Amino acid sequence: MAINGASMGPLLQQMQAAAGQAAGQTTSAADNSGGGSFAEALIHSIDRIDALKSDAMAAGKAYESGVPGVGLNDVMVDMAKADVATTMGIQVRNRVVNAYRDIMNMPV
Repeated sequence: MAINGASMGPLLQQMQAAAGQAAGQTTSAADNSGGGSFAEALIHSIDRIDALKSDAMAAGKAYESGVPGVGLNDVMVDMAKADVATTMGIQVRNRVVNAYRDIMNMPV
């Protein structure tokens, strides 16, 4: 699976919007728990996925440019890490959306 900025843009925007909505709704719950909020964890995860994608793209460009010390195996490992992180992020997003829908459809 090729990873590029165009395919990641909408995913990142959706996840950041969900994190922003969660931040507005869960601040009191986060204050009571004493730990970080779910929204903060979600934003951190999105940033980490984006960093892995950027690292993979930079490694690919360095390999294409012939930078010494950058091997094809390093590029492939970085791309695989970014792909796994992206897939995990999509699965988390889907589960959060499904949980939200289930909660909203509960009888009062």
